[in-house]
Amino acid sequence: MIGKKIRLERMIDRNSGKTVIVPMDHGVTVGPIEGLADMRETIGNVVAGGANAILMHKGIVRAGHRGAGKDVGLIVHLSGGTSLSPDPNAKELVCTVEEAIKLGADAVSVHINLGAETDKEMLEQLGYVSERCLEWQMPLVAMMYTRGAKIKNEYDVNNVKHAARVGAELGADIVKVVYTGSVESFAEVVAGCPVPVVIAGGEKMDSDEDIFKMVEDALEAGAKGISIGRNAFQHKNPTKMIAALSKMVHEGASISDAVDIVKS
Repeated sequence: MIGKKIRLERMIDRNSGKTVIVPMDHGVTVGPIEGLADMRETIGNVVAGGANAILMHKGIVRAGHRGAGKDVGLIVHLSGGTSLSPDPNAKELVCTVEEAIKLGADAVSVHINLGAETDKEMLEQLGYVSERCLEWQMPLVAMMYTRGAKIKNEYDVNNVKHAARVGAELGADIVKVVYTGSVESFAEVVAGCPVPVVIAGGEKMDSDEDIFKMVEDALEAGAKGISIGRNAFQHKNPTKMIAALSKMVHEGASISDAVDIVKS
């Protein structure tokens, strides 16, 4: 599996064993929101800050390719669904592993909503993509969420650790989940998942300190990195925000250190 190892090393820091991923797949879900209008500029900003990998849909790989600046790991997102859909929780495969390889991807990702009416179809998609990734030695990032009529609280630790485990059980190399709100509860999620876990950034937060606190606690609980989009690319200075987050993830910088980086 040397091919998979080489690709993973393009998106995981070799020294820290952790990663800072900036997902920018929001255009399919909610359209060209703030920060995603000029993709070349946005990509340049987060890469300059030290992001290990960026995540996007196949069309933006072509439209957003910079041809200059520092290199960065590329994750091509294979799932799609829009907020205009009768069921926004339903995700369909809109790209293949083979397409991602042709686009130069270092990894692919899929989005699964356990508890949605179509979760069995999404699980089938995850299983299929996992098989293709095994064939091509392509790393797989599984975005595992619990959303739907049966889900009373998607941040409940029992839901989150179940979702993380499903991702690992079905072949993901990295699992992305929401943060459960405390070091103790998130440690349960990490303990029950035999592959690296990264946290989602979620909705835009009120302050930088709130983001840094979440990241610090998740890392203390055993997270192997972060996958933060809106709280990074919608920041007034995305480059400094990513630099601060990278310092926390890879070097153990404190919240106050991170605040100083953003304000510098």
